[in-house]
Amino acid sequence: MEFGYIGINYKNANQDIRDQVSFTDSQKIDFLQEASLQGIGQCMVLSTCNRSEVFFFAQEPHAFSVAEELYRNSFPGVEMEACIRRLAGNDAVSYLFRVTAGMESMIAGEDQILGQVKDAFDLSKTLGCTGKELNKVVREAVTCAKKIKTELKVSEQPLSVSYVGIRKLEEEFGISGKKAFVIGSGNTAVLAIRYLYEYGAGSVCVCSRTAAHAGKLKREFPGLSVAAYEDRYDQIAESDIIVSATAAPHQVIKYERLKPGRPAAFLDLASPRDIETEVGKKALLFNLDSLNAIVEQNKKLREELLEKGQGMIDAALMETVSWLNSTGVDQTIESLQLRCDEIVADSYEYLNRKLTLNSREQKILKKILKASLRRLLREPILELKHTESKRQQDEYQKMLNELFQLKKEE
Repeated sequence: MEFGYIGINYKNANQDIRDQVSFTDSQKIDFLQEASLQGIGQCMVLSTCNRSEVFFFAQEPHAFSVAEELYRNSFPGVEMEACIRRLAGNDAVSYLFRVTAGMESMIAGEDQILGQVKDAFDLSKTLGCTGKELNKVVREAVTCAKKIKTELKVSEQPLSVSYVGIRKLEEEFGISGKKAFVIGSGNTAVLAIRYLYEYGAGSVCVCSRTAAHAGKLKREFPGLSVAAYEDRYDQIAESDIIVSATAAPHQVIKYERLKPGRPAAFLDLASPRDIETEVGKKALLFNLDSLNAIVEQNKKLREELLEKGQGMIDAALMETVSWLNSTGVDQTIESLQLRCDEIVADSYEYLNRKLTLNSREQKILKKILKASLRRLLREPILELKHTESKRQQDEYQKMLNELFQLKKEE
């Protein structure tokens, strides 16, 4: 039995292709059930905005082509040959470990994928599409990912400029209970609003050149207030924190137009700049130049931490692969032990007829016969379990099957 992978992700396919090969919940169920009917009893579908992937255990070599055909049939008409990726054996196991730990994510080290892997596995388990091998591999991948997350805290080194900026405000000015004013209604502004609330801002007001855009934000943030863009300088004078994140080609906050007011902190998340640099003479000011330097430092730190994480994965991977190798010979070992029991039974029956033994002596005789034969088989079994080469394992199993005339599973 060999672990396999087939799929498409952001590294080898653009967003258009990824949108076309995204599994719906219904498609996941259909795929898993069809895979089971076609002999792939252990299978898991992982589908997110950045990946559409299938992990499975193949009992027979042809299962790889079966899995690929099922994958292609799930998305008829999609030209995917240039994008599709295939892995087998240790490479597939290693890839699942890296995916679960966030090392294959668009933002390296992110935590969200861990929950997505667990959800994908839970669905497979619910549908009866798992077994001891898939259970083991996924469990070890999740355990390793949790260890990396807990010990290395990779995701605590933020790469989002919005988050870095808000955290900088918190460190040097404080946000809890403060009155915040955000100029802009795009993605960057939305992130800033979300982070301001997370850090406990007392109130948040937003304005945008397009009033309707600002108004829509109230659906996500019910406590948000909206001001007219023309009144922004009045709002600035009444606010403790001012965040500007527009796409304007010119500056939207001029130094000479600022009104006297309370001490304030400004965060400029726009490129080109929204806020004149002279504002920094009157108040605390952070812009992309200073924030990008922090982001670059965090990137380097993440890379260093991820190198340590890869070392942790390598150690866990070695144990998992060793376990999988040993399960590959379970059937042969079980057959050997059954053959041993047959010989013990035959020998015991013969000796019991020839000898006059009491109940205690009969039990001792049976135990000695069984222990003697098991002792004879112990070394070959250990050698078989510890053989890492799949080819050599197959050769050993074939030899044992022939020498001991072991029965093959129907």
